[in-house]
Amino acid sequence: MMDSDKRDDDWARSVLERLALEALVEQRRRRRWGIFFKFVGFGFLGAVIYLMGDWGASAEKRAEGRSYTAMVSVEGVIDSGSEASAGQVIASLQEAFADPAVRGIVLRVNSPGGSPVQAGMINDEIARLRGTRPDLKVVAVVEDVCASGGYYVAVAADSIYVDKASLIGSIGVLMDSFGFVGAMDKLGVERRLLSAGESKGFLDPFSPQRASHLAHAKVLLDDIHQQFIKVVRNGRGDRLKEIPEMFSGLVWTGERSIELGLADDYGTVESVARNVFNAEEVKDFTQRRNFAERFAQQFGANVAESVMSSLGRVSLR
Repeated sequence: MMDSDKRDDDWARSVLERLALEALVEQRRRRRWGIFFKFVGFGFLGAVIYLMGDWGASAEKRAEGRSYTAMVSVEGVIDSGSEASAGQVIASLQEAFADPAVRGIVLRVNSPGGSPVQAGMINDEIARLRGTRPDLKVVAVVEDVCASGGYYVAVAADSIYVDKASLIGSIGVLMDSFGFVGAMDKLGVERRLLSAGESKGFLDPFSPQRASHLAHAKVLLDDIHQQFIKVVRNGRGDRLKEIPEMFSGLVWTGERSIELGLADDYGTVESVARNVFNAEEVKDFTQRRNFAERFAQQFGANVAESVMSSLGRVSLR
């Protein structure tokens, strides 16, 4: 009886030892796999950061003495809430100018215009940056359209290249809004506007137009128009062959714009990189917002737009 009990105890002890050993082995196995997956995760994250930063490629290019053409895009409406805002374009240009491997900068423009303030900020910054590196040329390459605020930006470049069918010009200023006075009269709606200051309700769309307000708006538009004309004349210099309609707001084809001196020659991003800068490789320096930044910026822009639209919006379009 005692031998049987002893055998049972030995068997139980053996089973427990095996179970404990298996548990220990399994624990070590899980630990090893956990370490492995952590290494894989960190490796993947490092690879993503490496590729997004393009550090390795840039270092290799510098090490081999290679250079390239930088490209900065100005695409769409030039507005504080768009990808073509002054903040986005200026940051892209600053990065391109700071890169010693850049041989020349192509400003790729495809814009109908937008805010005169945003366009003016970009124009001023291009002039400042060109002073920091006089050896680095900036060439504007127009695709479909370079009108109004888009052209305001382009004239800051050393030269402008176009396609024969590109649309160039629209050197003018406009202010647009709506008037609802007639509709309110038909609906029997009364406007009650309280303000401190004789002209605080300037161009209010729900109030009758006042001659003094219209005259003041015309002065504002003329002032901005003259600023635009001055920027064009300074940028193009004696290449400009002025005609009476040049600053009327009309647009011309790329072919006609070359004849008028609004542009210099035909070309694309690739042809300029190859023939003007002798650096066929093109690196895109255009900074773009992520989804969260675009959403936040657009929300703010929509709020501002709703306020400004009631007052009348000035634009180079």
